[in-house]
Amino acid sequence: MAPNNFHAASLDRSDSWAEAPTARGTAMVSGATPAPYWLDRPGRPEPRPRLAGQASADLVVVGGGFTGLWTAVQAAEADPERSVMLLEGDRIAEGASGRNGGFCSASLTHGLSNGIDRYADELPTLLRMGVATLEEIESTITRLGIDADVEHTGELDLASFDWQVPDLEEAYAQGKRFDQPLRLLDADEVAKHVTSPMAHGAVYDPDVMMIDPAKLAWGLAAAAERLGVRVHEHSEVTAIASVGDRVHLTTGYGGVDTAKVVIATAASKPLRRKLRYLMVPVWDYALMTEPLTEKQLASIGWSGRQGLADSGNRFHYFRLTADDRILFGGWDAVYHYGGDTDPRRAQRPSEFGLLAEHLLQVFPQLEGIKASHTWGGIIDTCSRFNNFWDVSMGGKVVSVLGFTGLGVGASHFGARTALDLVDGLDTERTRLKMVQSKPIPFPPEPLRWFGITVTRHQFARADRNKGKRGLWLKAMDAAGIGFDS
Repeated sequence: MAPNNFHAASLDRSDSWAEAPTARGTAMVSGATPAPYWLDRPGRPEPRPRLAGQASADLVVVGGGFTGLWTAVQAAEADPERSVMLLEGDRIAEGASGRNGGFCSASLTHGLSNGIDRYADELPTLLRMGVATLEEIESTITRLGIDADVEHTGELDLASFDWQVPDLEEAYAQGKRFDQPLRLLDADEVAKHVTSPMAHGAVYDPDVMMIDPAKLAWGLAAAAERLGVRVHEHSEVTAIASVGDRVHLTTGYGGVDTAKVVIATAASKPLRRKLRYLMVPVWDYALMTEPLTEKQLASIGWSGRQGLADSGNRFHYFRLTADDRILFGGWDAVYHYGGDTDPRRAQRPSEFGLLAEHLLQVFPQLEGIKASHTWGGIIDTCSRFNNFWDVSMGGKVVSVLGFTGLGVGASHFGARTALDLVDGLDTERTRLKMVQSKPIPFPPEPLRWFGITVTRHQFARADRNKGKRGLWLKAMDAAGIGFDS
């Protein structure tokens, strides 16, 4: 029985997701603050000074998101004598690290299925490393005294419609083949965890933590500084050049001479030109509700506070915050011609109105609730869905990018591996085929825009056709390429 004698059977069942904003959805978001909730709080640190004049360092990290911050912290902890500098073009966590859902997963391969498709031979190793990474993230947060509202709740992947249940059953069977601690729940069992007409079954993955992403980033930056890292914000690197056995980085107001560089700029335009065809920036959107009352929280039966995601080519992710708001995001991955990342695209009223309607389809009992914040952000998407590494300038520069929306946990592994590579170490990580290989590049424009646009339309068509993939998507599957968020 659902809390407060509220039966899921009493809710109106939907046979499909709404395809356009509705009046009630638009009303929910019309008064929201147009900014990421995570960054729009009194606890945000004051800006750090930009780099002015010329400086030197043993290692420079470019990018103040999770990957860059983990790189700086790990480098400083491993060798306190090493001079480390971190350069961020905007503010710490201003990019994807401050605009995501806060799902910290053990997966290094953007899910088990993608890992099986691409790295079957070394998947047991990657799964072991992923669990170890998650444990290390949690222990490091504790050791460094970072308050990131960590909740080790796990994640429920839901079947929103009956036709999605077989896909979950297949995912569960795949997990069992690799000894993964997954649980398969039928509709009655799911109802014990969440009260929704859009929950026909689920797979539970315990190896997922919910975190406050901005608090984690701010805490890592402060910890890096305590370890001796020099952190500069508003210090965009505009040029990089190899000078003998050194590397020179140019910023708007200065520059730095260094022995080694790790570049972790996510969906921003890559500094290394050769990487620009390996990643595309896509826009993802989310909303945050006002805090739920005790009655509202009881009505949706979300007592376990698990992270939730639904199935389908276009999917949603949603979770509860420490103060019982609901973050609800995902659905579409929007690409603009030429990889346009104009910040004005962070606000897309039609997308927010549609997300709000979808939230009310999931939880009809919350009708009348308001959104407090709406925002969008760019994701560094690559054709294999998980991140990749590049070594250049004679081994002095390592780039890591392409996380494709599942980088909160994988960024720690990405940073550790990047440090191994830039230091020229032969480790279990650097020997991985996943580390040594690259994704298939995207074509130049206009073919890039055309291909992504057709793929998005085919995703929508497949979802309307109960998941049946057409020739276009089947051809992409066969070629081992894709487009996702």
